[in-house]
Amino acid sequence: MDTSQGETSQELAVEEERTPEQVRQEIEQTRAELGDTVAALSEKTDVKAQAKRAVTEARDTVTGKISDTQETVTAKKSEFVSAARETSPDSALAAGQRVAALAKQNSRALTVLAAFGLGLAIGRGTAP
Repeated sequence: MDTSQGETSQELAVEEERTPEQVRQEIEQTRAELGDTVAALSEKTDVKAQAKRAVTEARDTVTGKISDTQETVTAKKSEFVSAARETSPDSALAAGQRVAALAKQNSRALTVLAAFGLGLAIGRGTAP
């Protein structure tokens, strides 16, 4: 106990050596620290502001993920289209054009074939 009393006496002696200006500066510093503490406590107890902050952060996160996903989809689409063009020969287009030309030349045969298909479909629809 004597030790703590001795330290307290020394602290008082040091405090007595301070100038009024030093005391004022310490008071201002203490006020500033107290103000910061009060502000931090009020921020922690402001549930509405915390909720708004959480919503904003979530919105920013989702917006970022959507943007990333859009970029990925666009890149994959370009890769897919390029790969499809490379693997689909021009002969497929030419074959389609030949079929269209044959259909124009043989329109009577296509009409008979279409009528047969229509009759078949109607027959299946009315048969027991």
